[in-house]
Amino acid sequence: MANNTSLEKRMVAVEAAIAELQKQLANPQPTNWLQQITGSFKDEPVFEEVLAYGRAIRQGDESVLEAQDEL
Repeated sequence: MANNTSLEKRMVAVEAAIAELQKQLANPQPTNWLQQITGSFKDEPVFEEVLAYGRAIRQGDESVLEAQDEL
């Protein structure tokens, strides 16, 4: 009998979760992908390095790419 009670509780929880998911799918919230990722690379040293490479290339200093190829 204990197994049936446990199973019933689990089924109620699953049904509630499904109902919540269906509700979310029926009324999707518009999201701005840029706002979701803004700041996600904060304090990432590698990302700062990528930005520095991009800045150098935009300014015409492609020697940073040649130096990277030598490694």
